[in-house]
Amino acid sequence: MEVLWYNFCMINIQKPSPCVDCSKQPSHKDCGVARALKIIGSKWTMLILHNLFSGPKRFGELQKTLESISPKTLSQRLQELEQERIINRRVFAEIPLHVEYSLTKKGQSLEKIFDNMSEWGTSSY
Repeated sequence: MEVLWYNFCMINIQKPSPCVDCSKQPSHKDCGVARALKIIGSKWTMLILHNLFSGPKRFGELQKTLESISPKTLSQRLQELEQERIINRRVFAEIPLHVEYSLTKKGQSLEKIFDNMSEWGTSSY
């Protein structure tokens, strides 16, 4: 039996972990799933990305779609995603200032994951 640690919970599983790195190091330092969750696992991040799959969005459009997100949190998540090169921030030099956010190729590579999550979420309920 293998024991996996995720944040504050312990999960016992009967079969070996599919992640080779996890079976070697229980800290999950080199685990691809842990690395991915570190980047896109923050609250609101997945929904922000989900909205950007339909095309570039302005800050206000994202905020309107994600009704209860605070401007500070939205700004912070967008900065994190930009630093990880998952989204582009494009500033248009016009009055009033116009900023658009869009997915990079790295961000677009997440689409299959979102498609699978959507399918799972739809079929599981």
